[in-house]
Amino acid sequence: MATPQLSPGVLVREVDLTVGRADNVLDNIGAIAGPFPIGPVNDPIDITTEQDLINVFGKPISTDAQYEYWMSAASYLSYGGVLKVTRAAGDTLANANAGAGSANATMTGAARIDNYDDYTNNHQDTDNTFVYAAKNSGTWADGLKVCFIDDKADQTVTLSAIPTGTAVGQGVSVSVPNNTVIPGTGSTSAFSGYIKGIVTGIDAGTKKLDVKLTSRVSTDGTETAITYAEGTNYASLTTGAGFNTLTVISSAGAIVGTTATINASVDWYNQQTLGLTNSTIYWKQIAPKPSTNVYVSDRQGKGDGLHVVVVDDKGTISGIKGNILEKHVGISKAKDAVSSVNAPQKIWYNQFLADYSANIYAGKNPSSAADAYWGTTPTATGFSSGWTKVTDAGGLWGQDAQGVTYSSLGNVVYTFGGGADYNATGGMKASLADQITAYNKFSNKDEVAVDFLIMGPGCDTQAESQAKANSLISIANLRKDCVATVGPHRGDIVGLTNTDTQTDNLIKYFSPLSSSSYAVFDSGYKYTYDRFNNKFRYIPTNSDVAGLMCRTGINAYPWFSPAGQQRGIVNNAIKLAYNPSKAQRDQLYPQRINSVITQPGIGTLLFGDKTGLGYASAFDRINVRRLFLTVEQALQKAAEAQLFELNDELTRANFKNIVEPYLRDIQAKRGLYGFLVICDTTNNTPDVIDNNEFRADIFLKPAKSINYVTLTFVATRTGVSFEEVAGRV
Repeated sequence: MATPQLSPGVLVREVDLTVGRADNVLDNIGAIAGPFPIGPVNDPIDITTEQDLINVFGKPISTDAQYEYWMSAASYLSYGGVLKVTRAAGDTLANANAGAGSANATMTGAARIDNYDDYTNNHQDTDNTFVYAAKNSGTWADGLKVCFIDDKADQTVTLSAIPTGTAVGQGVSVSVPNNTVIPGTGSTSAFSGYIKGIVTGIDAGTKKLDVKLTSRVSTDGTETAITYAEGTNYASLTTGAGFNTLTVISSAGAIVGTTATINASVDWYNQQTLGLTNSTIYWKQIAPKPSTNVYVSDRQGKGDGLHVVVVDDKGTISGIKGNILEKHVGISKAKDAVSSVNAPQKIWYNQFLADYSANIYAGKNPSSAADAYWGTTPTATGFSSGWTKVTDAGGLWGQDAQGVTYSSLGNVVYTFGGGADYNATGGMKASLADQITAYNKFSNKDEVAVDFLIMGPGCDTQAESQAKANSLISIANLRKDCVATVGPHRGDIVGLTNTDTQTDNLIKYFSPLSSSSYAVFDSGYKYTYDRFNNKFRYIPTNSDVAGLMCRTGINAYPWFSPAGQQRGIVNNAIKLAYNPSKAQRDQLYPQRINSVITQPGIGTLLFGDKTGLGYASAFDRINVRRLFLTVEQALQKAAEAQLFELNDELTRANFKNIVEPYLRDIQAKRGLYGFLVICDTTNNTPDVIDNNEFRADIFLKPAKSINYVTLTFVATRTGVSFEEVAGRV
């Protein structure tokens, strides 16, 4: 090839022969699905500790033995692994919510919101059945309160009498004595004229008006916008000489009724409480009054600021009545609003709550219409021109900020109801179909990394438990990068006292299950303590089997067997529902069933390391299957680095130089007896190369675990030579 240079010079080029490597594979990711009282539905969530499990999916519940799922998950975590948990769906699951409008006064009928993606795709912009809804379905959020406030008013004015014909949206004016000193930023100025405002609320019984101040109008007609400041008098309707009369003005500029005397004037925001039942909290204790955000004011918009507080008023969630769970202050009604403190973070309240609230989603836009049930009416807080108020449509929330004066609701409290669990009476049982749907969220290995598919408990009937087990095995077979741990049907061993019957039940249960080296069967149900309900429970040990494999990979290597006294001790087991004898284990092991047993002075342990493969093969042992999973995953990543390279001697040599040191390391760590890597012209023939393929044949001699030990003791006469008896020197 000709040089790319057009004149004499030195061209520096680099050739990288280090592309690709065989990285270590950390196989400690388990996966389980089942019914939980809270949490997103059909959305795998990473859980690393038991506290994470509580925070996201709640605590174990006795109803319908839901604790078996929860405690199975917790058991796996106790071995040091990471767990992906998917909450199964249910036909009756419903999110507690504040229903929109009187038609939904009972808060029933709101669609189930499964997870964040479901909300953004199907509810955020189109679901008008709720104003706010709990982020997760279930009865857990019934009684939760969402407290809302915006800057609907500045002052609450008590009058001698409300002028006849006064209505929300009309103007008010209060004359200011000539040359009144107005404080400014670092200076003062003299002002003569009147203060202009708009009526945002009327209480005829107490003769009070809520007023939003908009501007000062001087005697020469010059109108200057004002920003209301709490506790200051320059922009407030204040009693005293020259400030004691108020005039209501119609949109046409005419005086409504008569001028009224101001008896008292107080700051509106400072009087507002969260409206709780079990405690009294003022909004001013939460945050200063919401104001127009910088982003909106820079675009000539007004009145977008709002606060949202989520309160556990009854204490059913946190255990503390009136406990504030979340505070979201200074967020916006403008769809394009951006935080001035944390740019480019979006602060549109609808999206902000979706992204950052742990408990609620926003639904129907409450500025679109009045809601008789919650007593809200979108109210104009400014004038379009003269004394003509901004129309409600013009102040609709969710518009971009440019030139919009947003309407207000004021101080509103929404109380949640209508949440439902897995049946109408608070059930915690997910159907087999819903559980399989949840497990199928783990089926795509390119999207979800999983090393162990944990069955957890079975179902109501043996046939359903077998169907669930086969579903997990099929997922593992499809992925080919994980192992499914499958346990017995509870009714086959728990509560039975005849161990021969238990043995027969296990053989009958496991016999029809699919043959696969990607599955591990065990016999166990362990008796352990549930500290949340102060009870001892039987739970399946298939999560422990996954945990033992995880712990073996962490403390030793994946190609070591997870069984036996050194690596097979089961955590937190007091006793077993079924502790098979040697004779019974002799029946189970040929049927691919690994026994979980209790040995005096040792504890409870896994006493077998067979996979679910139904014929003799090296892959009928757990350590061999996990060896190949580890090697295959590591070398697959190395092979991906060779994609789109040229299939020549250099590429093949580079790949061998990646693979062979990696396999030598495994051999040195007792995983292999030997190996051979062929990647040359013998398997990369011209036809293979012309087909744009690259081939490498990797032969492995996996190390074998000891399953059977024979000790022969021979008694000999005193005068007999050992060499003579044993035939050895």
